[in-house]
Amino acid sequence: MEATVGSPVIWPLVVYIAAVIAMVGAMVGLSALLGGSKKRTQATNEPFECGVVSYGSAHYRVPIPFFLFAIFFVIFDLEAVFLFSYAIAFREVGWPGYIEVLIFVGILVAALVYLWRLGALDWRTAKQIQQQSSYKK
Repeated sequence: MEATVGSPVIWPLVVYIAAVIAMVGAMVGLSALLGGSKKRTQATNEPFECGVVSYGSAHYRVPIPFFLFAIFFVIFDLEAVFLFSYAIAFREVGWPGYIEVLIFVGILVAALVYLWRLGALDWRTAKQIQQQSSYKK
C-alpha cells in the first residue's frame, strides 16, 4: 500500500508500540521467573541505609519555624525568577517595565519587613527570647 500525499505513514508508530509492549512484558516475565523467593523475614522489612543498622524511629517532629522558613525561601526564591525574566527583557519593556519592577520589589521589601517585625523569621523560642532579654539587663 502506498502512502498518498498528505496521509501519514503509521507503521513505524505501530512497530514502536509493539516493541515497547514486548520489552515491558519481557521485563515483567523475567523478573517473575528470576526473582528471589517470596519469603518474608524480620530483616526484610527493616530499612537499610548504607550498611548502617537503624535505631529509633524514623518519625520525628520538625519544628514549625523550619517549615515557615522553607516556605519563605520558596516564595522569595520564586520572585527571583520574575526578576530574572525582567532582566532578560528589560530593553523591550522600557521605563514602564522598570517602574513595575520597582513596585514589585517594593512590595517584596514591605512583605519582608512585615514578616521580620512579626517575628516569623525568628527561630528562637519564647523562653530563649526571655533569657536573652534577661542577659541584657
